[in-house]
Amino acid sequence: MIYKLSALIVIVCIAALFTAAHFSSLPQNIGITGGKLSPCPDSPNCVSSQENDQKHATPAIKASGPSKQVMKNLRKCVRKMGGKIKTPKGPYLHAEFRSKLFRFVDDLECVYDEVEGKIEVRSAARLGYSDFGVNRKRVEELRRLFEAENK
Repeated sequence: MIYKLSALIVIVCIAALFTAAHFSSLPQNIGITGGKLSPCPDSPNCVSSQENDQKHATPAIKASGPSKQVMKNLRKCVRKMGGKIKTPKGPYLHAEFRSKLFRFVDDLECVYDEVEGKIEVRSAARLGYSDFGVNRKRVEELRRLFEAENK
């Protein structure tokens, strides 16, 4: 009896996680406000090149050239990583990434500053507290792909 009850609880929890992940809505803080990406929350499931604290900070991606070409290369790299581009507007890009198992959604935002020669980046989980470093790894992979693409 306890085995059946435990199995039922596990199944219900997995179903609840899948449902929550699959139907998560777009956060209100997506986009550029005052020329900046939104700050990361206190939770460790977000990284941004516009943050100063070690828990959330990641370097911007070095880039040079006309905005149109840089953004074209950036979109190519995001697609190569499995991202689904939702908003490509001029020097701004918003993409969604889904985890393989439960289909949790993470949001990646990039904005190219042509004058400074860098792409500001923010990657954050929509749900939960920890992301086990997934967003940091995603930004590092994007950096590696983008630099290889632009050699």
